[in-house]
Amino acid sequence: MNTKQRHKQSFRIPAKTGYALKVNKGSLIRITDLEGQQVVDFVAYDALDANNRLDPGVTLDILRSYRIKPGQAIYSNHYQPLLKIVRDTVGVHDFFNSACRPEMYEVLYDKKDHASCYHNLNMALSPFGIIPPDQHYPFNLFMKSVVDSQGKIDVVAPDSRVGDYVEMEALTDLIIGLSACPCEESSCNGYHCTPVQLDVESATE
Repeated sequence: MNTKQRHKQSFRIPAKTGYALKVNKGSLIRITDLEGQQVVDFVAYDALDANNRLDPGVTLDILRSYRIKPGQAIYSNHYQPLLKIVRDTVGVHDFFNSACRPEMYEVLYDKKDHASCYHNLNMALSPFGIIPPDQHYPFNLFMKSVVDSQGKIDVVAPDSRVGDYVEMEALTDLIIGLSACPCEESSCNGYHCTPVQLDVESATE
């Protein structure tokens, strides 16, 4: 009789860097904020079709809310569920903002050649044959965007504290990419960038 066991892999992602790997359907993906107030740009691609990818806009369209809850799914640009939120100790994340990129730092902060989530994700995903897109539109874990009654959006310091995490279940085989956001110029990461942890627990025969 075949029995399934769980196999766990853990990866520490240094501050301001990225990481990517393939995960199988049914895997549990946990991303932990090790020191608190650290944003993680998270992207996901169908392992068999990179054109089918995580899409924040579609997810907003289906959920009709920018506050995702356990039991709800994150959808692709083809309106297919890619991941399900299993556990979430924070409950406040961002679907609005695209990945930071060098041009953003130059325009907003007059800094050239700044580290960026766009570059981190491109570098991490390259070994999987994923061509850099014009822009990445991630699920921004722990990022706190506040919308006022006039529609103004402000990014403020995250609510996440030491050890807070988000756990998701892969609903199909995926290539996932993460970037520990390198922005220290705003309250986005509490003006201080720190490492995060990725744990992947998958079933094996």
